[in-house]
Amino acid sequence: DKSADLELEIDNEYIMSSKDLCAIGFLDKIIEAGVSILKIEGRSRSPEYVKITVSTYKEALRAVYDGEFGPKKIKKWLAKLSEVYNRGFWDGHYLGEKMGAWAERYGSSATKRKVYLGKAEHYYPKIKVAVFKMESGELNEGDEIVVIGPTTGAYIDFVRELRIDGKAAKKAVKGDLISFPVAKKIRDSDILYKFEKR
Repeated sequence: DKSADLELEIDNEYIMSSKDLCAIGFLDKIIEAGVSILKIEGRSRSPEYVKITVSTYKEALRAVYDGEFGPKKIKKWLAKLSEVYNRGFWDGHYLGEKMGAWAERYGSSATKRKVYLGKAEHYYPKIKVAVFKMESGELNEGDEIVVIGPTTGAYIDFVRELRIDGKAAKKAVKGDLISFPVAKKIRDSDILYKFEKR
């Protein structure tokens, strides 16, 4: 039957750069179908990608089981997932699409990018404060940061209180020795980044 034939027209230089599968918008249907285990692909992705993706899907699963899954929350989750590396989203063939969705450009469509700031020098466990040496860029009180390390994974937070050499500050720059409260143990040589909107 010729009417069922599909043709793929290639008008760019890459064919294997598909959009990322995103099932969060119909996670309720997946659960209703009897799926009990989800695998999130993160092998070649950054620690913050894995953390944000896993925590977002976990929140969505809770909403399904609590009866709170809906369009407003799906929109919020998609915005959160869009912050980290992605090539655009599509829902696979699950909802009846016949062809895949191909990325319009090479690389990420993330709404945020991380900017290198420096390295951890010390962590004070009793007061939960981390000390970093600023090696580039600038950090402002209120900025969203991510600290990444082999054991730490990805710690994401906002800088609510910033100090330079122990004194309260609103802004830090290259060369400053800074400290701020953290909710997780930070290890020496963990890397400090800040998130910036693209």
